[in-house]
Amino acid sequence: MSNIYLVRHGQAGTRDSYDSLSELGRRQSRLLGEYFVSQEIEFTAASVGGMSRQQQTAAEVGEAYMRAGVHFPEINIDNGWDEFDLHRVYRELAPRLCETDAEFRDDYELMREQIEASVGDADAEVHRRWRPCDTKVVEAWISGRYPFGGESWEKFRERVTAGRLKLGEARRDTNIVVFTSATPTAIMTGLALGISDERVRQLAGVLRNSSFTTLRPRGDELLLFAFNESPHLTSPGLRTHR
Repeated sequence: MSNIYLVRHGQAGTRDSYDSLSELGRRQSRLLGEYFVSQEIEFTAASVGGMSRQQQTAAEVGEAYMRAGVHFPEINIDNGWDEFDLHRVYRELAPRLCETDAEFRDDYELMREQIEASVGDADAEVHRRWRPCDTKVVEAWISGRYPFGGESWEKFRERVTAGRLKLGEARRDTNIVVFTSATPTAIMTGLALGISDERVRQLAGVLRNSSFTTLRPRGDELLLFAFNESPHLTSPGLRTHR
């Protein structure tokens, strides 16, 4: 069977500039590439989503292979592996939630105040923690509670799961790497485990930056062999979730 490595991008930037790796995110990604090289993992195919943070992660891993003199395949850009648009979800759904949920409104307004106060401090907690208002706005999007003009949860999930067909076309006994984000990785893991959307969201919430999850296709099935692996992150300061 083929091994499919789903890599979550390294630590990204601040909430108001999220689609770019932080310096720590670049280091995490370099360490991942060096780890793969040390384990003599050779990839026959590589794909990446269209987002900058995903592509920067892929570039750091590829450069680690190049420095070691080990072949790394040409990276194919496939927007099917993109994360959902949290900024648009907030833009369209937060005003509705503010009208109906006082706790959401209070936490959302506090978050915005903290973002303004944290200018120049990329390590401020507001940028590195998932908040109650984040959970509530995503739950409202997943459930379809309010009209939304962007990609629905159902369409997003269909887009990601379509990648399963492409991965299933790989030759036997090969290693494939996909550089993506937390929720696409959780969706693919959920396919292997046959779990609910709620559980998929919970899986996405625990994924570390630059971690890898390993799946193997067998016929129409996906088998989970490893989840949220990060042996290259050898100290607590390297292990981040946002």
